Amino acid sequence: MTKYFILVATMCFTLVGNAQNKTIPLWKKNIPDQKKSSEKEIIEETNIIRISNVQKPTIDIYLASKKLNTKKSVLICPGGGYGILAWNHEGTNFAKWFASKGINAFVLKYRLPGSKSLTKPHLAPLQDAQRAIRIIRKNAKKWKLDENQIGVMGFSAGGHLASTLGTHYNFEAYKKQDKIDKLSAKPNFMGLIYPVISMQDGVTHKGSKKNLLGKTPSKKMVDLFSNELQITEETSPTFLVHSTNDKAVPVKNTMLFFEALLQKNIKTEMHIYPLGGHGYAFAKDMKQLEQWPELFYNWLMNLE
Repeated sequence: MTKYFILVATMCFTLVGNAQNKTIPLWKKNIPDQKKSSEKEIIEETNIIRISNVQKPTIDIYLASKKLNTKKSVLICPGGGYGILAWNHEGTNFAKWFASKGINAFVLKYRLPGSKSLTKPHLAPLQDAQRAIRIIRKNAKKWKLDENQIGVMGFSAGGHLASTLGTHYNFEAYKKQDKIDKLSAKPNFMGLIYPVISMQDGVTHKGSKKNLLGKTPSKKMVDLFSNELQITEETSPTFLVHSTNDKAVPVKNTMLFFEALLQKNIKTEMHIYPLGGHGYAFAKDMKQLEQWPELFYNWLMNLE
C-alpha cells in the first residue's frame, strides 16, 4: 500500500510539474540606480506572506512539466500598493496553478520605491520588470518556451506595474548592461486583475501613487505613469478583471484602460463583477467571481 501511494504521488507530481524550479537574480553585478546601504529585506509570514524593502530583485521559476507544457509563459507581479509584495496571495499560489495547467510561470520580486537605497525610486519596479521579461526571453529555448508567448500579469499595484511594462516596454528605464538588455521587453499579453492603472486624482489609488511618485509629483510624471494615456496600436492583447464595489482601487481604472484599448483596436476582454471588493486573488468561495482564473486561462489558451 505504501509503495502504491508513493508511486501515485510521484506520478501526480510529474504531471502537475508545479514545484518551484529555482530562484534567480535579475542583475548580475550592478543593480540600476541602487546604492549600497544597510537595509535588509523584510518578510512577514502570516496567511499572506508580505515582503518589503526588497534589495535583491529576483524571479521565482515554476516550469510546467514536459507533458503539460504549452510553451506559454507569464510573469506575475504581486500587488501591495508599492509598499509590500503579497508574495503567496498574488504570486506563488498563481504560479503553481499556472504550471499545473501547462503555463510556465515566473514570480517577480521587484524593488519597492520606499527603499532608501534607491536613487530613482519611481523607475526601480519598471527596471526589474523589463529585465525579468528579457531574461525569460533569453532563456526561452533552454526552458522550452515560446519567446513570442511571454506575457505579464499583475494584481492591484502589481497590475499598475504590469500595465506600465505593457505600455513602456520601449522606455529606456536603465542603461544596457549586457546582451540580455538588447532583447525586447514587450509582453505578448497582459492580465490585469483589479489593477491600479491611472495616477490621476480621483481615479488612482492614493497609496500606490504616493509610494511610487512621491507626495508632489509633476503633471508630466503623473501623465507618464497614467497608463491609460500610453496605449498605442502596438499594445498587446489584454484581459481585465475588476469589481464595481472595489473601495481601494476604483473600477474606473479598468474602465479607462479598456476604453483606451478599444480606441486603438487592441484585442481585449473585460469582466466586471458587482461584488468582490479588492484583493480577492483566487476569489475562493465567492460565487461567480471564483470563475475569473479559468476565464483568464481560456482566454490565454485561445490567443493567437
